[in-house]
Amino acid sequence: MENQPQDRLMKLEGVVEHMIYENTETGYAVFEVDAGGTDVIVAGNVGSVDNGMSVTVYGRMVNHPSYGEQFKAETCEASLPQDTTALLSYLSSGVLPYIGPSTAKKIVSMFGEDTLNVISETPQSLCRIKGITPEKAAAISNEFRRMYGVREVVAWFTKYGLSAQQAVTAYRAFGPHTVEALTQNPYLLCGDPLQLKFAQVDGIAAALQFDSGSRLRVAAGLLYALRHNANNGHTCLPRAKLLDSTAKFLRVEPASIEAGLDELLSTEDLRTRTYQNIEYIYLPDLLSAEEDIAARLGQLSTFPTEPPKTLETDIRVLEMTQGFEYAPLQKEAIRLALSSRVMVLTGGPGTGKTTTVNAILSLYEALYDRVALCAPTGRAAKRLSELTHHSASTIHRLLEVDYTTGSVRFIHNEKNLLKYDVIILDEMSMVDVKLFQALLAAARYHCRIIMVGDADQLPSVGPGNILGEILRTGVVPTVRLTDIFRQAQQSLIVQNAHRIVEGQMPQKGGPKDDFFMIESTGLACQKLVCDLVSSRLPKAYGFDPVKDIQVLCPTKVGPTGSVELNRRLQEILNPPMRGKPQIGTEKNAKILRLGDKVMQIKNDYDITYERDGAEAGVGAYNGDLGIITAVDPDARAVTVMMDDRKYVYSADQLAELEPAYAVTVHKSQGSEFPAVILPVADVPARLCYRNLLYTGVTRARKLCVLTGTARTEEAMVRNVRQNMRYSGLRFLLADAAAPTAEKYKAGDDQA
Repeated sequence: MENQPQDRLMKLEGVVEHMIYENTETGYAVFEVDAGGTDVIVAGNVGSVDNGMSVTVYGRMVNHPSYGEQFKAETCEASLPQDTTALLSYLSSGVLPYIGPSTAKKIVSMFGEDTLNVISETPQSLCRIKGITPEKAAAISNEFRRMYGVREVVAWFTKYGLSAQQAVTAYRAFGPHTVEALTQNPYLLCGDPLQLKFAQVDGIAAALQFDSGSRLRVAAGLLYALRHNANNGHTCLPRAKLLDSTAKFLRVEPASIEAGLDELLSTEDLRTRTYQNIEYIYLPDLLSAEEDIAARLGQLSTFPTEPPKTLETDIRVLEMTQGFEYAPLQKEAIRLALSSRVMVLTGGPGTGKTTTVNAILSLYEALYDRVALCAPTGRAAKRLSELTHHSASTIHRLLEVDYTTGSVRFIHNEKNLLKYDVIILDEMSMVDVKLFQALLAAARYHCRIIMVGDADQLPSVGPGNILGEILRTGVVPTVRLTDIFRQAQQSLIVQNAHRIVEGQMPQKGGPKDDFFMIESTGLACQKLVCDLVSSRLPKAYGFDPVKDIQVLCPTKVGPTGSVELNRRLQEILNPPMRGKPQIGTEKNAKILRLGDKVMQIKNDYDITYERDGAEAGVGAYNGDLGIITAVDPDARAVTVMMDDRKYVYSADQLAELEPAYAVTVHKSQGSEFPAVILPVADVPARLCYRNLLYTGVTRARKLCVLTGTARTEEAMVRNVRQNMRYSGLRFLLADAAAPTAEKYKAGDDQA
């Protein structure tokens, strides 16, 4: 082994003697290398290696607590065996089907150093060996070409600074001709499944001598612009806006962009729809999602349904059982739920949504055997269970993710319907178009859909603004609860939430209120937030600084952004000390330490979890919170408890976790916390808008503290324009409902 001081990596050269473990999905492998007479265990994401191959590996020696000393590989260059001794070792290992030690000896004896060329190019020659049929020869050749293809892709990816895991992912998507396809069009890397950043792919294309105005680059730029805007919540873009932004982004003449767009529309790689005389451009899957949602909701909203004959009596009995009378709007919502196939129940805090949902649920359960409660996130589902005292799940768990396909698909779909008669869906504002499309597709034709949400909260992280679009259309039967109940009127959190929605400044409050504001800015505001979390609120209210208090930031950047506040709060609440393991350093900008509060920042449909010491399920979802209970620095692995679920994150999954002493308001959707601190100082103008402030305030259950300036607070209250999202759902829904209604009307006339 040779030291490499310039990058602190060691160089290991040798021949693979024994494959110990290989994950073909991720490219992770553990194998034994003969390095000049010394056997070394190598582990890492290296792509595909096999017995007998010559390898050059760069990495470092580590001491794994379970498996002892091993060489942790960062990169690996592998070459096929060349001499007859290495070839015999390679083929004898069983790496190819139908070839054992005896057959390997015969093949190498017959073809010598040309053996691998024969297997790859003229496999029919193998039939000269007794026992190898044409079918077996083809199978041997196909498997060899597949394995060689993976190695070729890994080598190509490594040349451009991409990982072996990315190479394996690309190979699964593009097959044996991956290198050829990417050499001809590197911009394929911008799309599924890798979705690399355009600038990174542009660099690869430049190295391959692609012109900046090439047709492929223009097409990729248009697709990338739409995908980027989908990540910002837009399901489509006006044609003029797409052309203008892409021309500036690519620095290409608008005429070339327009020609590229027309070509993509002609091949149906992009789709177009016109609403109110403005042409909008869609990615095909997002147009299909909006059209499917509109068709199903339009159908359900006009489906003739009779309420139960005993409905009024049932409501009175329910009131007597509960010991209180429902408000007029609550009764209207209950009646509507029992006399419609689909409805929306919306309203702000303190208006009785939960009480109304519980009443609807009670009446439904008397009529139907199968009623499902669900929400977009795990925390929202848990909260729904606590409020209704009924089991609730995430939408993903209701639909059941199919983990065998390599992409996000659901077991329950239009061909395998859910068995429920009613689905009550909470936190509807958080649901994006693709997820709602999947839920509606899996619902039985007669299934009732009850959507519950607060339209004034932030819309979904994913594309679309379903609840807002439905309410703007007025097609789906809706009840908006507006009256604040007496008990809720005593809460300044509730009062101020409604003041924000109405465009009024919140009352400042004081120490005896459940809402108050302390004015500060810059580094002084940062120190104030840290003091409130670490000492002032725990002393005054008895809150646990980690479990009970959550800092919610409008922005990631600046002294009161989530990044800097996380760094400071981690130093204060969970400082480094001897015997407390961690992964990462200050240079890495992210440290994961034993005892840290962390958040899952993307959906992971593959990670397994344990409950009570046994494997219990699969999946961790964007926004899930937990505590790190174990850290293995050598293996770069951490164990996280999320409620009663225990996850082990391997090295390649650590990017999915972030410290969560402070999180953005967007990441807090669907959650409630006993105490919330919301810094409204130094907020960028683009993030100064009303429903971001409203969402942050309404995450607090017992106490909400604003720190910052009245000027920023007022800017957020006054600004209602930043929440605009491009979507055609309201137009599609209006069109879908009109002919459906006419059809049912015609049927009534004929009857």
